[in-house]
Order: sequence, then structure tokens, then C-alpha cells
Amino acid sequence: MDQSVQPVLVETPRHDAASPRNALTVDVEEYFQVAAFERTIPRAAWDTSESRVEYNTGRVLDLFAARGLRATFFVLGWIAERHPALVRRIVAGGHELASHGYDHTRVHQFTPGQFREDVTRTRRILEDIGGVAVRGYRAPSYSINARNLWALDVLLETGHVYSSSIYPIRHDLYGMPEAPRFPFRFQPGGILEIPVTTLRFGERNYPCGGGGYFRLLPYPAFRWMLRRVNSVDRQPGLFYFHPWEVDPDQPRVAGAPFRSRFRHYLNLGSMHDRLERLLGDFAWGRMDEVFGV
Repeated sequence: MDQSVQPVLVETPRHDAASPRNALTVDVEEYFQVAAFERTIPRAAWDTSESRVEYNTGRVLDLFAARGLRATFFVLGWIAERHPALVRRIVAGGHELASHGYDHTRVHQFTPGQFREDVTRTRRILEDIGGVAVRGYRAPSYSINARNLWALDVLLETGHVYSSSIYPIRHDLYGMPEAPRFPFRFQPGGILEIPVTTLRFGERNYPCGGGGYFRLLPYPAFRWMLRRVNSVDRQPGLFYFHPWEVDPDQPRVAGAPFRSRFRHYLNLGSMHDRLERLLGDFAWGRMDEVFGV
């Protein structure tokens, strides 16, 4: 992709202004697969580490079912191979099945050929197990940015319809602050990119799309930010979280840097209740339904 091409905003489907629907998404991965612990827990230890993803994702599915909500689940191929019943349960619940790559390798660690192999392999695994078409992709740790926009071309060429892989903020691990805040294409006919939601204040974007920021910010502040995106920007929001975030009893990883441990374990005990409040305060739907893809 020519990285000098200017992105083009894409109009999203019209929603009821009084009760806009936002996209609810879950990144399905184990607690030991996060980028914060990649230097502490080697991949060779994954199969011998305590698995909690099926139980935690089950709690999330129960929570959604109790409220009659459908969401988009971005699932690692590694998880799908080891927990096929979980993938089938996601699909049976009426949720959208999407790709999170095979084993949480960040995109900048791939060559274009390796990335093509990774996303093709993962899509095949998910479709074989889930029995549905996989149209969406989210890069591990939002690792698509100005340095590797070629990845968007690869996604389109491998049959993906949309990506949710760019976070338009400044962060030490990821981010592309110059990217548009709402759905766009880098070129006509290119893949649709749907960024995680941010609030523009002054000359900077502030995150209000979930993850660790949702656990860090006071809930009323987060709710105000998302409502402002809905009412002032008149755009649907995109919220994400991980199943391990509703699991305060997960094993503590020894030897990880303080910053990594702080980010990972912050307010895990209150996450489930906070999530319940969020689900009740806004209207929600799947990515493909909310953004019309």
C-alpha cells in the first residue's frame, strides 16, 4: 500500500440518535498470552500453563445471554484448536466469530509472507470449527500502524472484509494517533478499518473503547466519554475487553516488570460489576451489524 494515500472516511449506518447502538467485542485469549508477559512466559510454556479461557469466556457468554446481547468475538487460532467447543458455543449464541491471528504474534514481527500465512491459517481453523464465514480481523495489541499498512492489503487479499486493528492514540506499545477516529479506508476498494473508540479533546485523542483504560478510569468518566461520542460525534462506539479481565483469581505471574503487572491486574475484582453497568447503560450489537459490514 502507498502510505502517502489519504484515508477516506466511511459513512456508517444511521442509528436512533436517542439510543445509538455500539459495537461490543471480546478478544479471546489466555491471561498468559498478553503482550505484557511475552518476555516473562515463553510460548513453549503455554501448553503447560493453567488454562482459564473456557471458564472465563463462558462467564462472559452467560452475562451476554442474560441481557439478550450479541457481540463479536475475536478468537486466536491457538485457542480455537484447543477449545473447539468454546468456538461452537460462541457461534451457537448468535455472536459473530472473527480472527485475532493464530498465537498473538504482533504484526510488526511478521514479514508480509508470514503474516499472510498466519491470517490464512487462522481463518481456516475458525471457519472449519465454527462453520461460519470469518470476515473480521483484529491485530494482537493493535499492531498495525503507519509502518506496516501493507498488512491491510494482505487482509483484503485473504478474504477479510474489515479490520479493527488501528488505535488512534499515543501509547508505548501501540497506536497511530494520526489515523481517523471513525471507520475509514486507505484507498477506494480497500479493506474497511474500524478503529477503537476515542474522544477528541483539544489536540489529542483519549481512549474510551475499553481494555485497561476501562479498568483505570472512574466509571462515570468513561460513561460520559462514550456518551459524548454518541451524542456529539453522532457515531457508534466500539468497546473491547478480554475474558481474563473478569477473572481476579487468575494465577499471578512472577517476574514480570512492575508496569506490566500494574496494567494487567488493575481493578480485576471490580471488572465484572463495572461491565454489567456498561451493558445496561448503552445499547449494543455485533461489529457486522453496527457498522453494516
